[in-house]
Amino acid sequence: MYVSNMSEKIKNTEQKKKTSGKSKFARFLAVCLTLVFLWYFNNYTIKINETEISSKKISASVTAVVLSDLHSDGTNISGRSVMDKVEKIDPDIVFALGDMYSRGASEEQMQIPIDFMADLAAHYPTYFVPGDHDTSYGYIKALSDAGVHVMAYKYGSEEIYREEFIEIKGNKLHIMGIDNVYYSDSFDLSKEFSNDPDCFNILMAHIPNYEKFSDFGADLTLCADTHGGMTRLPFNLGPVYDSLTGEWFPRQRSNRTVYDKGWFEYENGAMFITSGIGDSPLPVRTFNRPEVVAIEINPE
Repeated sequence: MYVSNMSEKIKNTEQKKKTSGKSKFARFLAVCLTLVFLWYFNNYTIKINETEISSKKISASVTAVVLSDLHSDGTNISGRSVMDKVEKIDPDIVFALGDMYSRGASEEQMQIPIDFMADLAAHYPTYFVPGDHDTSYGYIKALSDAGVHVMAYKYGSEEIYREEFIEIKGNKLHIMGIDNVYYSDSFDLSKEFSNDPDCFNILMAHIPNYEKFSDFGADLTLCADTHGGMTRLPFNLGPVYDSLTGEWFPRQRSNRTVYDKGWFEYENGAMFITSGIGDSPLPVRTFNRPEVVAIEINPE
């Protein structure tokens, strides 16, 4: 009887160990799957970020889509996925702010954003400014030939413009574009462009430069490049790393304004920075999903 009871206890103990081991593995597997899901969700699913700005220069609302930093290489978010979001918004105009492919891309990889941008231009007035990655003149020319309005500060050929005056829904828009420029302290944007008092002035630029852009004072300045800080802290506490200054936890350490994503106002206007779509150099977005921005420009 004693031997039988001991044998039973040993069996129960072994069974409990097996059950506990299976339970631990199941929890570990659940954690791993959750982390993989969150990583995929943060890096490969697109949200529509709806926002707005108002102006006395606008008489009827204009819907603008803002795209940037696709960094297309055939393995990340596809142009078709982005196009689905754009079609859902059905904008009056599209602004693409550069880095649609990554530096060192093959011709085949460059063709991906060319085809995507050509598709955009076939359906909507599409304005593009190059970033620091997509600088190939052949690529720039291909976009222009596809009907994209390329706004490049330094090219200035018959197909490539620095600024355009257009009308949408009775609103006069003045669109200016500068490609990837690292400003010196002496650079003065007003020597290149002039804001038109009779138009809603829009400046497109890949790299944010709040000081220079606020001094220039376009009604709306559109920027990208930061990827929203890529990895961000929860509860809107800002980026983990500021790529523009090279500082870690910039809001916590210096309590300064970080020009990472969203709206930044200045006198008579504002700058908007999109966190973009793709990842470079690695897919490490956290609390910062890829976005297609829909800006409603409303009458004041």
